[in-house]
Amino acid sequence: MAKKELPVLIQGGMGVGVSGWKLARAIAMAGQLGVVSGTALDAVMVRRLQSGDQDGAMRTALGAFPMRQAAANILNTFYIPFGKDPSKKFKANPIARIDPTELQTQLTIAANFAEVYLAKLGHCGKVGINLLEKIQLPTLQSLYGALLAGVDYVLMGAGIPRQIPALLDKLAALNLATLKLDVDGAMPDDHFSISLDPKAFEYVPSKPLHRPLFLGIVSSTALATSLVKRCDPPVDGLILEGPLAGGHNAPPRGQLQLDQNGEPIYGERDKPDLDAIKELDKPFWLAGAWGKAGCLQEALNLGAAGIQVGTAFAFCAESGIAPEIKARVLQSALNHDLQVVTDPVASPTGFPFKVVNDENSVYSRELYESRERVCDLGYLRTLYKKEDGSVGYRCPAEPVEDYVRKGGSIEDTVGRKCVCNGLLSTIGLPQSRAHGLVEPPLITAGNEAVSLGQFLKPDATSYSAQDVIDLLVGDFAL
Repeated sequence: MAKKELPVLIQGGMGVGVSGWKLARAIAMAGQLGVVSGTALDAVMVRRLQSGDQDGAMRTALGAFPMRQAAANILNTFYIPFGKDPSKKFKANPIARIDPTELQTQLTIAANFAEVYLAKLGHCGKVGINLLEKIQLPTLQSLYGALLAGVDYVLMGAGIPRQIPALLDKLAALNLATLKLDVDGAMPDDHFSISLDPKAFEYVPSKPLHRPLFLGIVSSTALATSLVKRCDPPVDGLILEGPLAGGHNAPPRGQLQLDQNGEPIYGERDKPDLDAIKELDKPFWLAGAWGKAGCLQEALNLGAAGIQVGTAFAFCAESGIAPEIKARVLQSALNHDLQVVTDPVASPTGFPFKVVNDENSVYSRELYESRERVCDLGYLRTLYKKEDGSVGYRCPAEPVEDYVRKGGSIEDTVGRKCVCNGLLSTIGLPQSRAHGLVEPPLITAGNEAVSLGQFLKPDATSYSAQDVIDLLVGDFAL
């Protein structure tokens, strides 16, 4: 990649639907790299359709989706003109499995196509998609859907995405792609995997697809080195994400130690060695609390190609967070009573997870304890080997007795929150439950959320993505 072709600002691929197509499109049109979140897009699509698809975006994208029978099947199954009764439950999308149903495959490919297609519509800017390595089952379907829409970049972290560059090569060439799966309890001679054959669908492109660039999201020098030297082909670039970033954080290196507030303690060992990173001869971007004026120039001085910024964009007008939640968080930041807590047990993954201190969310102990534990989305389930050699699925945020019955430790269930349901609620698509209850939101943000007021103009109560770009990039020569 020529340095002049690289974006100096990458928008973070945040949460479930937070980095939606509207936000990514706005960033891309401004000349930076807009990124859609690829997490749980099948659930997002079916809930948008059941809510009436008020702006018509999902139907527009499905109208352009080249698998015509699949598009018709999705609309016939989920679309409700004028929207469902708010008191009624959303019809569920199929949960991802090692042996996916046809509908689940169709939905995941179509939903990822739709988000990228809409983000790229009507301009020539660059659009990427962000996926999580730890959510493996829908990965191939998600990648293929994004490739069908012409995605320019793929970003992935939350694990070691060593397989992805080669899989992108295979999918772009319309060849069979096979992803090896991480399965608890698997022995060295066990082989668990999922595959996707682009030639097996109703529509087969007439020529190879554009192969996007791949950026690995890492937190350590060792992992960066592995992705450059042990991947074939190597990654095209790196995003170095520090522990102040929102969402999931890498755990501290060494034995876990907590401070007086119960948050993980990070030290010098958790900082990547930039001199060693530069020797890898790959472009890199710095992420995690780089969303302030002057940070871009500081990163460039350190040898980076630029910065990745998430939290500042997460609360702008174009993001997918529900307006009332944005307003509460912004007001809390202005009142100087906003806190971002690094919760070591909130996420079912075992990774530390950033949570905003909003009492109308599952941050509230009362709301957390009153919520019925249920795992009906399943994105963060762990695969485990059952006694009969087959694959099972368990999540420490599911009902405790179910988790223990599947061989899980009861200690792992303490404090676990349903991140899947909570994040969908945060973007205004909560599931309705019995007795008029709805799933409460789970709000995540980086530590720099306390500084969101810097993007507000005098007397303004909201700000745009362009306001963020203007402050962070300023007059930097593009």
